[in-house]
Amino acid sequence: MTTVERKIPAPLTLPDTQPYWDAANEGRLMIKRCDDCGEPHHYPRDVCPFCMSTRTSWLACSGKGTVYSYSTMRRGDLAYTLAYVTLEEGPTMMTNLVDCDPASLGVGQAVRAVFKPAENGQAVPMFTPAQ
Repeated sequence: MTTVERKIPAPLTLPDTQPYWDAANEGRLMIKRCDDCGEPHHYPRDVCPFCMSTRTSWLACSGKGTVYSYSTMRRGDLAYTLAYVTLEEGPTMMTNLVDCDPASLGVGQAVRAVFKPAENGQAVPMFTPAQ
């Protein structure tokens, strides 16, 4: 069975997350880290979810992670895999696993970030199995 690639909806970009999207357009993954408690977090937001500090900074990530959980959805010829990936830096993010056979995926598998264009051209971070 041949699968078709699904269209990626354009993400909502807000002024406080624009550095995240600008970095994605450059092929870089960014998260936030609290300047007070030191905890990294994702999704990027200005208030630390651990200590509620408003002192946060952008942190460049390695783009490496491991699959925490995943599920493949199919509808006709369309298939896509949603996953939670735990980044090397600590946070777990919801994402898509792409450019792979879903039958070859497994929990704990090493993955790396790739960037796919959305319908409006904005690069969106996703993950593929590490080579």
